[in-house]
Amino acid sequence: MQRVKSIPSLCDAHVHLTDPEFSPYLKEILLSIRTMKMHVCSVTVDITTTINGIKSFGQSYNDIVTQFIGIHPQFAHEADIEKFIEIYSENSNSIGGIGEIGLDPTYTLTKGNSSQKQRQVFQAMLNLAEKSSKPVSIHSRKSLNDILDIIKSYDLRNLLFHWFAGNKKQLRVLMDMGAYVSYGPPLVFSEDKRVLLKNTERNRILIETDGPVRYPRCFTGLPALPTSFLVTVAKSVGEALDISYLEASEFITSNTESFLCRKLS
Repeated sequence: MQRVKSIPSLCDAHVHLTDPEFSPYLKEILLSIRTMKMHVCSVTVDITTTINGIKSFGQSYNDIVTQFIGIHPQFAHEADIEKFIEIYSENSNSIGGIGEIGLDPTYTLTKGNSSQKQRQVFQAMLNLAEKSSKPVSIHSRKSLNDILDIIKSYDLRNLLFHWFAGNKKQLRVLMDMGAYVSYGPPLVFSEDKRVLLKNTERNRILIETDGPVRYPRCFTGLPALPTSFLVTVAKSVGEALDISYLEASEFITSNTESFLCRKLS
């Protein structure tokens, strides 16, 4: 009898499980992730979500959750960097990466959230990533060139540019530096995203949901969850690259393990 090849576990490379929208049913979400043998990289955006994540996950969910902690540019103006580093130091064994961090001029319209403040916070986060040799999840909306200029000064382990929205030239720069990029639900409907995917080196592709983001052009505008969205994203990767779902899920899993420097169960 021919042996059926098992399908690798999928990993959501960027999801906000500590978002308040998920808190009423977080235990059910974690149960469903474990039942479906998935893995998630849960990112934080400020000290509050960081503390919530450490309390919610600790090391009890290490088999299905890799915790990333960071200060998002949206919250740079209220960041207590010393407190954040203290939290990291006290919980470093349960933390797998630094993120979501970066720059975003969109948020400089908020009082006190200047470009200078965002850079200060971003550089503090990069210092932490460099010292700890942790992988990094970067937010680069409308700021990719500035970010590329800043990170040249750091010796960083693995970089993920989540929700990549740059152009082909910028993508080539990321590929040349060995960075990873992640694609999400827009692959379902966006030909532009599929073109970028086709121009991405296969061993640098990850997938994500960025939940609880809603997508009005797919999934009926429901909050994104890995257990309900991720399989379709992986399927879209396969369709765009003209390969099977199994082939797509295999290399996505392998890439995720390389990015996280750990074997996924």
